[in-house]
Amino acid sequence: MASRRSDIAKQSLLSLESLGNIFRLGKNDTIGGESVTLRVLVVDDHPASAEGLRDYLKEWGHEARVAGGVAEALGALEGWRPEAVVCDLLMPPGPGGLEMLREVRSRDPWIGFIMLTGHGSIEDAVRATRDGAFDFLTKPVDLDRLRLLLERLAERNEMRSEVARLRHKLATLGDAGVVVSRSPAMRRLTELMERVAPSAASVLITGESGSGKDFIAQTLHELSGRAREPFVAVNCPAIPETLLESELFGHERGAFTGALAERAGLFEHAGGGTLFLDEITEMAPGLQAKLLRVLETRRYRRVGGREEKLADLRIVAATNREPEQSVREHRLREDLYYRLNVFHLHVPPLRERREDIAPLAARFIAAYAEQNQRSVEGLSNEAMAALERYAWPGNVRELRNAIERAVVLARSSVIELADLPQRVARQVVVIENGRPGRVEALDDIERRAILDALEAFGNNKTQAARALGISLKTLHNKLKRYATGVPT
Repeated sequence: MASRRSDIAKQSLLSLESLGNIFRLGKNDTIGGESVTLRVLVVDDHPASAEGLRDYLKEWGHEARVAGGVAEALGALEGWRPEAVVCDLLMPPGPGGLEMLREVRSRDPWIGFIMLTGHGSIEDAVRATRDGAFDFLTKPVDLDRLRLLLERLAERNEMRSEVARLRHKLATLGDAGVVVSRSPAMRRLTELMERVAPSAASVLITGESGSGKDFIAQTLHELSGRAREPFVAVNCPAIPETLLESELFGHERGAFTGALAERAGLFEHAGGGTLFLDEITEMAPGLQAKLLRVLETRRYRRVGGREEKLADLRIVAATNREPEQSVREHRLREDLYYRLNVFHLHVPPLRERREDIAPLAARFIAAYAEQNQRSVEGLSNEAMAALERYAWPGNVRELRNAIERAVVLARSSVIELADLPQRVARQVVVIENGRPGRVEALDDIERRAILDALEAFGNNKTQAARALGISLKTLHNKLKRYATGVPT
């Protein structure tokens, strides 16, 4: 009887008219390609749905079993270890998917957990992702998307043997950028990155200009199961609003004036990998709505196209603004913010992690000495003290630029105080009555550095911002704050 019920369920699944009741499958979609092999447990209190999904999993080459609820699933785990669990969120009146997720995570965090919800409960699904689920799918289930998720899990399992190498890489990636974890703040960030990187969930990175958000995004990619695939970065405000949609999604021939041939967009170029959207709050509201749809459906169309394409990539976004304030100012759609903010990584400014200045400076010295064929090996005590006292309004970018300049100007193997930019080299401690007196506030130091740069460049804000290692927009924001006395 059970076998006949399974046959009936499978036959119903193969009918496009009835597929909408359980799975979402487009008319032009195919379930093909190379198969991966995983042990998969399907947990659903609807037998037809569970058995139909099990049959598809078997056709794809997986070993699949079903359980009608959490209790039955936990019993199955006693004698069988799945590599993936596909579980319904709500299974009344008994325990549901969140309870199952907690049990699975406590037994083996390496089991990939995919949550299914047919009740539009996106909040619970996002919560599940934060609690350790690999991803979630809404019912009717997109079979193409499910198959890709299982392939990603298989790739992640293959990379498990490389965990030690990746952890070592996390500790040394600072040679090229900003991941130095001597300070408590950066140690917390790198530990969180290790946990977040294997997930398929979206990530929102916040931090001041120059703090290294782009490098954090690339590090996440390098530590994920997508590391062998492309990492594609786009600076949203750098591309005119009229062109950004085509740049992201691509376009068909004749879609607009000048579209003489079809063109793949960044979503296609980043296929299988990671797409990094820098300064997401500068994206036009209409395009934010289209991005939200991609995040929810994992599908998109080229400009002027009719065919839907599968977006098999991870979205990582960044902003130097405070995101909740951007939502209130209508710079960032609230629904997009919550969809991007599954994981939030904040990169602290350099002035809040002064323990990292010395190792960062050492790495930049080594890199630029080799690049410029100089024999510079370090800094004098006075130069190092100046670096540690300075406020670094331009953060790591400003430090990198200062070290590059000093390496070129150094007259010996040691960078002296005179080799540093004047804004960095000037004394911070005020001498009163022949001994050290008050220490200027960091905000005062930052303000003076900016005003000095403007004076040095004849009030040319573009050149001053470049010299400080900050964006022109950040410079304008800080000048506005100085004029009004209100923090920006």
